[in-house]
Amino acid sequence: MFEWFAATLRAYPEIAIFLALGVGYYVGKFTIRGIGLGAVTSTLLAAVLIGQIGITISPNVKSVFFLMFLFAVGYGVGPQFVRGIAKDGVPQALFAVVVCVLCLGAPIVAAKFAGYDLGYTAGLYAGSQTISASMGLATDAINRLGLPPEQAKALLDAMPLAYGVTYIFGTVGSAILLALIGPPLLGIDLAAACKSYEARQSTGTAQGGAGSAWHRWELRAFRVRPGGRAIGMRAAEAEAMVPDARVFIARIRRGNGTIEEATTDTVIRDGDVLAVVGAREVLVKVIGEAAQELDDPELLSVPVEGVDVYVTSKDADGKTLAELAKRPSARGVFLRKITRGATAVSIPILPNTQIYRGDILTLVGRTQDTTAAVRDLGVPDRPSDVADVAFIGGAITLGALVGALVWKVGGVPLTLSTAGGALISGLVFGWLRSTKPFFGRIPPSTVWFMNSVGLNVFKAVVGISAGPGFENGVKTQGISLFLWGIFATSVPLILAMLIGKFIFRFDPAILFGACARARSTTAALGMICEQGKSQVPALGYTVTYAVGNTLLTIWGMVIIMLLT
Repeated sequence: MFEWFAATLRAYPEIAIFLALGVGYYVGKFTIRGIGLGAVTSTLLAAVLIGQIGITISPNVKSVFFLMFLFAVGYGVGPQFVRGIAKDGVPQALFAVVVCVLCLGAPIVAAKFAGYDLGYTAGLYAGSQTISASMGLATDAINRLGLPPEQAKALLDAMPLAYGVTYIFGTVGSAILLALIGPPLLGIDLAAACKSYEARQSTGTAQGGAGSAWHRWELRAFRVRPGGRAIGMRAAEAEAMVPDARVFIARIRRGNGTIEEATTDTVIRDGDVLAVVGAREVLVKVIGEAAQELDDPELLSVPVEGVDVYVTSKDADGKTLAELAKRPSARGVFLRKITRGATAVSIPILPNTQIYRGDILTLVGRTQDTTAAVRDLGVPDRPSDVADVAFIGGAITLGALVGALVWKVGGVPLTLSTAGGALISGLVFGWLRSTKPFFGRIPPSTVWFMNSVGLNVFKAVVGISAGPGFENGVKTQGISLFLWGIFATSVPLILAMLIGKFIFRFDPAILFGACARARSTTAALGMICEQGKSQVPALGYTVTYAVGNTLLTIWGMVIIMLLT
């Protein structure tokens, strides 16, 4: 039975790829306290085991899926990358560059001392820094060295071995260093720092203050008392009677029983019943103490919708929520969620939180109010399963063609490679999409598929091809690789925390999030937020992630060039 199974996989290697994917994704979903091998490493290890039976797969398969993966990476981080380099995120972007240089230097030092060849060094780098994508660029760079086929294959086979041995501590060790060891090492109470940051960014937590009115809202009915101050006022003037709070009059039941939709210019009369929307504590403790609350189901049956808006407005770019709340289009609209970046990070909703082009805001309010807000901020991000495949194909082709060009500088051939070209194409077109969202739509589910499955097919082919020599490599280099992996993982992170605190002087609440994403380790960010009991560390995440993920990927090619 086994012989038939093995013979079938050798005859139909595509089955072996799907088997590696199935096992990898299944095993990769298991975690302990949010940390696990993940789909990438699990797929690689599954592929290595399957490859023990000797399966030959065309290298073109991994190239196709790797180009798809790199384009998706660039497309997802493009807006944050360009913004970080251009203006608002300069300190975080510069910090990410410094961390990336440390992440490149530590594996090189380790490789020099240990005497590793190019394949082991590239794998050590990729695993210790948990940047799987770098292996694709390293593969391209090794293939361009003009080495004899047997020597090139030995280097390429060593790469996944070193990656698999060092990745485990690269993931688990990074999370432990940043979330558990880092804060006490720097004398920081992470939970207290996050709480303090929230208080400062909320400008206090006074009754009815701006920080309390962003997302906990209700709709209640109040009767205007005879002789009340609001009589004769326009709705906007009456709403301004509650200082520093976002409350709005949605509907009015007139004295004759008719119901009207309220606008800013609607005049309030004696005997009116007002449907007021706002934060619960404001309605109860501020308005409720001065007005008579009624139960009026018909009046309170306000048509409300939730809508996601893709921010494209240049005027809104970089503005805080407090600033955006003062715009006329914000009347009657409440914010439920802010999603940012390729990894869909949830950003804390605080008055001083800045909004950028490319963010997705989930708004709630009356249809007419959300329509006005969407028109002011960008375009509706309507759910759709349709991707602009013509755009995807054209953009990857253009990037790969540019990457395939070779320039000779001092007689030395230099090239981005087709993989590097696809990455840069993704960055450029991802940024253009955030400013001109009328072309190139790729639904999040499609981006996920291109990103995750594209990389894992690449890993599956690499693992299956390297399988026969993997066991011998582990026996001869395993312990040494693991120990040098600890060195290569730990040194850059410890230095990054010290540099971030004492040189860049980041707020303690976002310092560890910035370190996590400059080093491209998602598991660490999850544990940091868990330890801080807050999503505030994610504010140090997006710019550093965009810059760090891009540079760390490119380093896969650079490390081969430096050591050749």
